[in-house]
Amino acid sequence: MAEQIRVALVDDHKIVRKGLHSFLKAFQDILVVGEASSGEEALKLCEEWLPDVVVMDMLMPGGIDGIEAIRRLHTLLPNTRVVVLTSYTDDARVVAALRAGAIGYVRKDADPEILLDSIRAAARGQSLLDPAIANIVMQELLRGGKHSATLTEREKEVLRQLALGRTNPEIAAALVVSEETVKTHVGNILTKLQLAHRTQAVIYALKKGMISLDEIDLP
Repeated sequence: MAEQIRVALVDDHKIVRKGLHSFLKAFQDILVVGEASSGEEALKLCEEWLPDVVVMDMLMPGGIDGIEAIRRLHTLLPNTRVVVLTSYTDDARVVAALRAGAIGYVRKDADPEILLDSIRAAARGQSLLDPAIANIVMQELLRGGKHSATLTEREKEVLRQLALGRTNPEIAAALVVSEETVKTHVGNILTKLQLAHRTQAVIYALKKGMISLDEIDLP
């Protein structure tokens, strides 16, 4: 069997966590490594669990809300991806979560398959957005941002591949360069455009017309 995706569940409602756990354990490629009921608990335990993906609610008790927990987790475990699972889809909260480092955002009333697909995509380092919030992200994430830096032609090629959800090895194969070269280009792109992570690069490419919404990997 292929290596399993290690998933941690963070939600202050036990019934939600248990329901998610029961749903996810039915899939052989998913291994739920732990549950936490607050941001503080998640930060402490994720250092032990080392999950590939954390599924996290936005509003939880304690001194650390979901946004701050995502930000700290992104710093603490940069290789761990966060998929937000929440009832809140207001523009400001969506934007704040993605800017903090979340790679996906799914509504709690979405089809369960959307969450499953988002977890699998996140484990690959790809952003798969709930269709209901994709338009919010496209319109709001970089609204009013000043991104005047000039990209080289090769950086533009890498950005387009990145925005289409390609992994570094896939981009390297498509452009016939090494993975290390791709990694360098991605770092340069994010730095020049003042973006925090790949999800924001997707939105930048959309706004600049480098890709269309139809090309994005939506469930």
